[in-house]
Amino acid sequence: MIGDPVSKAVKDRSWDTACWANCMNHGRRLLVLHPMMKPFATLVLCFPLWSATASTFHVSTTGNDGNSGLSLASAWRSVQHAGDVAVAGDSVLVHPGSYTGFAAMDHSGTSTAPIVFMAVGSGVQIDSPCAYNDLDGINVENVEWVVIEGFLVNGMLRAGIRTALSDHITIRNNSCTDNGKWGILTGFAEHVIIEHNTCSGSVDEHGIYFSNSADDPIIRYNHCFDNNANGIHMNGDVSLGGDGIISNAQVYGNMIHGNGTAGGSGINCDGVVNSVFFNNLLYDNHASGISLYQIDGGAPSTGNRVYNNTVVNATNARWCVNITAGCTGNQVLNNILVNQHPFRGSIAVADDALPGFVSDHNIVTGRLSPDGDATILDLTDWQALGYDANSFTAVGINSLFVNAASGDFHAIGAGGQQVDAGTALVSSVVPDDIELNARPAGAGFDIGCYELDLGTLVGMKVMTDDGFEVRNGTLWLVGAPKGSQVEGLDALGRCCVGPRSISGDAPMERPTGSWIMWVLRAADGRVINTRRVAGF
Repeated sequence: MIGDPVSKAVKDRSWDTACWANCMNHGRRLLVLHPMMKPFATLVLCFPLWSATASTFHVSTTGNDGNSGLSLASAWRSVQHAGDVAVAGDSVLVHPGSYTGFAAMDHSGTSTAPIVFMAVGSGVQIDSPCAYNDLDGINVENVEWVVIEGFLVNGMLRAGIRTALSDHITIRNNSCTDNGKWGILTGFAEHVIIEHNTCSGSVDEHGIYFSNSADDPIIRYNHCFDNNANGIHMNGDVSLGGDGIISNAQVYGNMIHGNGTAGGSGINCDGVVNSVFFNNLLYDNHASGISLYQIDGGAPSTGNRVYNNTVVNATNARWCVNITAGCTGNQVLNNILVNQHPFRGSIAVADDALPGFVSDHNIVTGRLSPDGDATILDLTDWQALGYDANSFTAVGINSLFVNAASGDFHAIGAGGQQVDAGTALVSSVVPDDIELNARPAGAGFDIGCYELDLGTLVGMKVMTDDGFEVRNGTLWLVGAPKGSQVEGLDALGRCCVGPRSISGDAPMERPTGSWIMWVLRAADGRVINTRRVAGF
C-alpha cells in the first residue's frame, strides 16, 4: 500500500451531497456554477481556504510558462508546467483548447488539501501523450490525493489516463475515446475513485482496467461502450507482485454496452473478493456479462454480491453471469439476466463454486448451468437443486422494458415482471437505484437496476399534482419558488440541460433521448422535487 492506511471510503451515492461535502472537506468554497459539471452538481471553481499559500493556477493556449499562472491573463501554456509546480492544496484550471499530455509525479496532496487538475468547460483536449512515457495522455504516479477532472483524452498510444503506485486518486468526468489499449488504467492504485467517465472505443482492450494488487476501489457511474474487450476489467495479477487480490471494490451505477468483440465481459473480475456489484446496466455486450473467476489473480473471486443489475446479452454473447472454478460464496440477487444467444443462458456456475452460492429473485432466460455450462437446465430443474426459488423466466424483452432497442431498460409499467418482485435482503447494499431513486418505491424492491415509481412517469396525457403538468403537448413546471433552479439529467445523472434559474411557470425542454430527469432546487440548494419525464 502506498502511504499511510486510512479508513475505508464511505459510500455516498447522492452526488450533490457528496460534492458539497467533498468541497468542504477539501477546504474549497463553491464560487462559480457551470453547466458542464456532471452529473448532479455544477462545475466547481474552487479557491482554497486551508492555507494562505495554496494557489489556483490557470493554463491557457495563449499562456506562457514564464508567467505567474495566477490568473487567466497570466496563465501558463503547458499543463506539465502546472504539474511540476502544483503542491498540496493547489488547483490547476485548464481552459479550453488542445494540450500535450502531462504527468503528476512529483507532489502529493493530502486528504484535506488535494491537488486538483480541472478542465474548465467541455473543450479541454489532450491531443498527444505526456513526455514522461510518450504513451499515455495523463499519468499520475507515485503520489497521493490528486484529482483529474473533465479532460478529453483521445487517441493515445496506450491509455487515456493512467495512475500507478498511487493512493487516493480521483479520476472524474473525463472522456477517453479511441485509445490504443485502455481508456483508464490503474496499477497498484489503492483507494482510487473512478466516476462519471466515458470510456469508449479502446482499440485493443478495455474501457476501464483496474489492475494489480490494490483494495477499496470505487468505480461508479461510468459509461463504457464499444471497447474491443471488457467494459470494466479488474485483475489482481499476482505475477506482478503483491497478493494478487482486489478486495472491497464497489462497482455500481455503470452503463456498459457494445463491448467484447474480442472476448471478455461487461464486468470482468479476476481475483476480486468481498466486493459489491449493483445497479449496473449491461446490454448488447458480445461476450460475458459479469464474470467472477481466477486466472492471473492471487485467489478465486469469492464472497462477492451481485445485486440489482440489468444484464441483456447480445445474440452472439456468452453467459450473463459466469462464475468459474473455486469462486465460492458469491450471491446473485434481484438481477435481470436475459440472454439473446440461442443456447447460452443466464447463470453458469462451476460445480466446485457452488458451496455458499446463493441465487434468488432473478428474472432469467430459462437456461442455467451448475457445472460451468457442461449441463444446461431449465428453471424448474435448476430450482430443484435449491437455487432461485423465487425467480422466474423472462416474458420477453419487449414485455419487460420501455424500449430495449433504443437503450431504455426501465420497466414497461406497473405490470412489469420486475416491479416489486425483488428481495429486501439487498437493502444494506442497495438503498437506491441507478438514478438515485429510493428503494423500494412500491410494495417491494424491483428487480434490475431501475426502480419504478409511477409518480415519476409523466406522459402526454398525465398531469402530476406536485408542480409538473402537460400543456398542449409541452411539459411545464408550475409554481416554482422564487430563486429556485432547475436542471435536467440523463440516465447516468449527467447534466444535459441547465442548471438555470426559474420562478413561477416555465416550459421544460423535450428530452434528447427517451427520457429526462428534472431536478428542482430551492435557492439554498435543497432538492424540492425530482421527476422523470418520458414520451412527450
